This record gives sequence, C-alpha cells and structure tokens, in this order.
Amino acid sequence: MAEHFAVDGGARLQGTVDVVGAKNSVLKLMAAALLAEGTTTLTNCPEILDVPLMADVLRSLGCTVTVDHGTVTIDVPAHPSAEADYRSVSKLRASVCVLGPLVARCRRAVVPLPGGDAIGSRPLDMHQAGLRKLGATTEIAHGRVVASAETLRGAQIWLDFPSVGATENILMAAVLAEGTTVIDNAAREPEMVDLCRMLQQMGAKIDGVGSSTLTVHGVTGLEPTQHRVIGDRIVGATWAFAAVMTRGEVTVRGVDPHHIDLVLDKLRSAGATTDIGPEGFTVAMDGRPRAVDFVTLPYPGFPTDLQPMAIALSAVADGTSMITENVFEARFRFVDEMVRLGADARTDGHHAVVRGVERLSSAPVWASDIRAGAGLVLAGLCAEGRTAVWDVDHIDRGYPRFVENLGGLGAAISRVVGEPAA
Repeated sequence: MAEHFAVDGGARLQGTVDVVGAKNSVLKLMAAALLAEGTTTLTNCPEILDVPLMADVLRSLGCTVTVDHGTVTIDVPAHPSAEADYRSVSKLRASVCVLGPLVARCRRAVVPLPGGDAIGSRPLDMHQAGLRKLGATTEIAHGRVVASAETLRGAQIWLDFPSVGATENILMAAVLAEGTTVIDNAAREPEMVDLCRMLQQMGAKIDGVGSSTLTVHGVTGLEPTQHRVIGDRIVGATWAFAAVMTRGEVTVRGVDPHHIDLVLDKLRSAGATTDIGPEGFTVAMDGRPRAVDFVTLPYPGFPTDLQPMAIALSAVADGTSMITENVFEARFRFVDEMVRLGADARTDGHHAVVRGVERLSSAPVWASDIRAGAGLVLAGLCAEGRTAVWDVDHIDRGYPRFVENLGGLGAAISRVVGEPAA
C-alpha cells in the first residue's frame, strides 16, 4: 500500500535534533571500498533506503555487505565482478560511482545507466572523458556504460563543470593509475573531501584536498580501512530552514556548521539568529522571515539540494524572492506542488519568482525527489489544515527517521498507509 505523510500546520518547532552521516558521502564511500581487497567498515551511516540499495549493487559485484544500525561492513573479494546488476543500479543514481573503482581494480566495468531522482539530465560525458584521458576506452551500448583499459596512466584532466560525480569517478580510477593525475576544476564539496580522506587512509596519495585542483600520485594497491562518515549538511540545513519557517528555535548537532556557512548567512539575512558551536549550531526566529534571493552553485555556493527549502521559505516570507537554479534544470518541478499549497510562485527558465504570503493552505501534494519531498513537508508545517505529502519513499531515501525527528521538535506529522483519494 502507498504511504503518505499527514502534516498539520501551525506548530512552532523547538528542541534539539541529531544528524548522522551524509547520504551524499556514504554511498560513494561504499563504492570506494571496491578499491581494496578485504573488509572496510563505515560508521555513522544514515539508516536510509539508499544504503541497502547500494549494498545490493556491491553484492551484485561479489561483495559481502552487512548493514547494521549505522554501521556498514563491506568484504571485497580478490576478484570482484566487473558487471553491475541492472535491477540494483536502476534504482539508484549514485550507483554510477562504482565505474571508476571497477576500471581501476578490474580494468573493466559494465554499469547499467543509473536511475534516481527526477531532477534533470545528468549525463556521463565528463565521467567518460576523464576515464579516456587515463587510457580507458568507454562507450554506452545497450543501456550500459562499458569501460576497459589494459593500463591506466596519469593525465592532466580539466572538467568543464565541477561535477561531483565525475570528480569522484576520475579520482577513484586515478588512485591506482601509473604516474600522476591532475584534476582541474574539481568538485570541492565536503563529501568530496570525505572521500579523499578515506582514500588517503587506504593508502592513496592525494594533494590539494578541498581545493579545485586535485593531484593524485598513483599507487600499486590500497588497503581496507575503517572510516566515520561526515555529518549530513543538507539534512542539518533542512532543520535550520524548518526552524525559520515555523518561527521556532532548533539546535542541530552532528554537522560541521562551516559546511553550511552560506546557508546560515542567508537565514540570518531572513531575520534569524544563529549560534555556532564546535559540534553544531542553533537557529532561532521570532517573527515572519524576510524575503531573500537565492542562487544555487557548486560548493561553496548555495546547494542545489536546498533549493526546494529556499522556495518553501520564500513562499511564507515578507516580500518577493528570486531563486536561480544553475545546477539541475528540472528542480523547478517542485514549484507546481507549492502552488497547490497556495504559494504565489512563477518560473521562467532558470529563475523562480516567489511572492510570500502570510499563510499557505493545505492540499494533497506529490514529492518528485528527496529534497522536493522535504520542502513540501516544511511548507505543510506552515499551512492551514492538514497537508498530505505523497510518494514519501523519496524522502525515506535521504532523511533517516524523518517523521520521528520532526515529531521530536514538536511537529504534528504522521506516516499514514493508504491509497490517495480519487
């Protein structure tokens, strides 16, 4: 049976919420385990749907994977399979990150084109171009990415865009390539840094971590390791937006606040107060937030993953906001559902103009992706009456204990089983 979240508006969120490991990090770290024979253990892992999905991808490659209350244990064989299972990969966009490790370890990879969120096209051109620079041949045939290489050799690689996925795949192939690889215009996200740190623990030699230029000195082999996943900055920032929208006060623990410096600055511009600590932050809001403009960009810019939260905030703010989306063109699909809730919003290409209203109105709405679903729930917290948010499996893919965490902050939200009314 289908499930939805029933959200009653009007509650002021208040309290403390703990955030665990980042979805956008743990899945890539699981793939990186393929680079070394033996057992790699990841701790502080989020209990979300995407983790067992990624475990299935690794199992299809011959690994033994155990997922147990925030700990993922991956036993990688001496000779993993080079062909990923279509049924596993099709459910998860991040599964494409096994491409680089497989080419490095097996000198061959066959990975079905991945599935995942409906937020726009995310072609694999840069992934393939980078692997070709390292000496691999690649093609897309019969719905699969096929790559092979007798030898991988270091190269100078320039990315047209600082794609996180392309940087990750090229990096994981380069750590076992002969010679030195330089990746220019590399992604700088904290999750990218987390991957580099784990690879260094495994014996990789990487310079420039956290900068836009990564220099990789290839090694002949890596060792398995144990690694703690960094806190999820997107989840932490979601709770910060929720505090501001409901005029509440929320303390978030388990996230490095410097990973969301720009986000917190935007919330301060909207009228919130913030208190930054060594292991988290507190966001408080007394009155109606002021309208603020948002522009999504690669890190350290404003995250595209928080664009739905920015629109939800703008929908109840005092004034008019412009939100510009520069990363994923289909993210504005979310706006149509916000309009169902009474938002005064219009889109034109890469821009959305939102005129804030005093109060939204409840309605049934449908989540098109993880972050859109979270944004709709936040909007429901500011709506009159009860809002039903459908397709919540998207939210479950990115937010562990979503209902429980919101309930702990005072939200009136429940998970309901049943089909939507005709």
